[in-house]
Amino acid sequence: MKSSADETSMTIGELADRFALRTHVLRHWEATGLLSPAERVNGRRRYSTRHIARVAMIVRGKAAGFSLEQLRAVLDASDAAERRVLLLEQRAELERRMEEIAASKTLIEHALECKAKDFTECPGFRKLVEQLANGPAATPVETPGLRGHLPG
Repeated sequence: MKSSADETSMTIGELADRFALRTHVLRHWEATGLLSPAERVNGRRRYSTRHIARVAMIVRGKAAGFSLEQLRAVLDASDAAERRVLLLEQRAELERRMEEIAASKTLIEHALECKAKDFTECPGFRKLVEQLANGPAATPVETPGLRGHLPG
């Protein structure tokens, strides 16, 4: 007996719309084996709940920086342990990228708030740049109290 979750079925257009994709993207993923072929009903693709979950992982994985090959490896991992290793690697990469983004945001925020004519001459901005140049092991980039300093 099928569960109600197994009975969910949608056309290629409905699935594409649900994830703001073009239908040719789903066809490409099927052609490359990233997405298993949908069941055909009267010659039309019908996607199940399993397809929906896989497309969600592909979409979010791509947004997180996974390549299609990395996604295939995660989705087709032979067991949970293999999948976990792959996901832990990707999570570490995301954390590294988030640190870079936070550092960039801090520089931009300082430049936006700085009262100096040339923010690159501001001691607070230069302190942030020095911290960034010293690498990730350096002290945190956020330096409260240095924003808005005038040179001199």
